[in-house]
Amino acid sequence: MRILLIEDDSALGEAVREHVASLGYGVDWMQRLDDAREAMATTAYELLLLDLNLPDGSGLDFLREIRRQASAAPVIILTAQDQIASRIAGLNAGADDYLIKPFDLSELSARVGAVARRYGGNPNPLLKLGDLDIDLAQRYISVAGKPVDLTAREWAVFERLARRPNAMIAKSDIEESLYEFGAEVDSNTVEVYVSRLRKKLGRDAITTVRGAGYKISA
Repeated sequence: MRILLIEDDSALGEAVREHVASLGYGVDWMQRLDDAREAMATTAYELLLLDLNLPDGSGLDFLREIRRQASAAPVIILTAQDQIASRIAGLNAGADDYLIKPFDLSELSARVGAVARRYGGNPNPLLKLGDLDIDLAQRYISVAGKPVDLTAREWAVFERLARRPNAMIAKSDIEESLYEFGAEVDSNTVEVYVSRLRKKLGRDAITTVRGAGYKISA
């Protein structure tokens, strides 16, 4: 999943970026709304983490702006404004969730996962795909009852496929979900991760759609 973080506080922004990236997501961090607009013009983000008080404008106005432009990307507001009126205004402007600063990074992880599941069409974090039992919220997977450990990047690739069983996911979509701006992407990166997953989950766990992408069968 590719995430855009819009936060002008350097310490908080760095902490959030490092934490979200450690979960295997690609994160682009912008400290100004103008930079966020440029980023959204070239990249299809699957989630925005949005501060409300920014150097060049209001995050709430920015949210209304992207909703007028028909952007369907889910948005979690991150703000110190804890008044009920502010929360209502954010939700009415099109936010999907609202997190009050200071917050625990583990709570942020849970909110990100919940929003991603809703937009993926299945809010239930528990999935069963053949011999695979999956808990998306706890990042747990077992094969025929035996737990399997995945690295953060392996999980990110697997989760991208598991959220849409039977659907073909393009290689480029998987790449976009993994890397930040400026990161070097080798031509065989996705193939490497798919190969690792097959070794851990079984060679038939992931199907290659030749010339197009990959899928997991339900």
